[in-house]
Amino acid sequence: MSVSKYMQRAATRDYSRYWQDPKSLPAMMQRPKAPLDQRPYPIAVSENYKRAVTGNQPYWMPLYGNDTNTIWPDAIEEHPVPETVDDYDWWGVLWQWVPSAGGSITMPGTRVINDFENWENDFDWPDLSLPDWKTDGAKLAANLDPERAHIYQCVEGITERVHEMMPFDEYLLSFYTDPEAMHRFLEKMADYKIELCQKVIDNYGRVDGVLYHDDWGTQRAGFYSNEMFREFIVPPTKRFFQTLKAQGKFIELHSCGKNIQYCPEMIDMGVDIWNPQQPINEPDELMNFNKELSFVFGLRLDPEWNEQQIRDAVDAFVEKYGVNGRAVASIWGKPEQTAIARDELFNYSLNYYNKLYKRA
Repeated sequence: MSVSKYMQRAATRDYSRYWQDPKSLPAMMQRPKAPLDQRPYPIAVSENYKRAVTGNQPYWMPLYGNDTNTIWPDAIEEHPVPETVDDYDWWGVLWQWVPSAGGSITMPGTRVINDFENWENDFDWPDLSLPDWKTDGAKLAANLDPERAHIYQCVEGITERVHEMMPFDEYLLSFYTDPEAMHRFLEKMADYKIELCQKVIDNYGRVDGVLYHDDWGTQRAGFYSNEMFREFIVPPTKRFFQTLKAQGKFIELHSCGKNIQYCPEMIDMGVDIWNPQQPINEPDELMNFNKELSFVFGLRLDPEWNEQQIRDAVDAFVEKYGVNGRAVASIWGKPEQTAIARDELFNYSLNYYNKLYKRA
């Protein structure tokens, strides 16, 4: 197996140092978080988060982003490292930093795959034996709060990687023109994701779950028919997820677009929780799947609400979305409002679940 110049560069990095721009999202994810609120938690915050995600009778409704730590390795170059530069990832894809968006896009005109039918001849697959996983893992694991759940941010999913290497319209056409080549690529990408996640699990301390990124839709609907989704995307993704679940890891899905049509497939693949774009994925419709699939539900606080109105809104939110014990709350508002809402969320949902599950 040949080694690309991009992997050769990755192999020479000093992984004892931090590589990301301090103002970038990856750098913010890598930093230690402020201590958790000092409360008499009945169980560990990490355990409660896992219970809510997997539908196993949580004690209170978790707060998204607060109850978890993110594992964002410098040793994984699915984007340029640092991300805030125009540069190549280790697949040879050129990325462009967009300051107004706070993120990167593939540079217009970038092409790595020229002949999709014979894509194996167009690029070198990343050699995951080259990065210094042990050093990078020790560096980042030291920042993880042991009380919070630890989640590896697995970006650039099985389907995203294909259309980052070729124009998007050609990617979609390839499902029809080169179905066997598409099957080969997606299955090999699942193998790669399995190997990659194992590197993280083995080197970055405790890993409770994997937050898998793979965007599947637009604001109006998914990219694929459900039949096509089940034929091409479910089998490799399900195989990938099952290797993680066999090790006791939960699966959190980040998938932009109006993808509610894929909820039955998400359940089949083994997704535990999906953080959907709202309101295009209507929360009331999501509740039709909530007995088997957890969701992050959002609560936006009106800036004019007083303390009692905030607490009443939180109580109603818990009553509506907590019924199946498979909800995580995401709360937006002014800092002084969100502090009130967080307090009410913990206390009210603790009482709510104690009654629901008939705890003493």
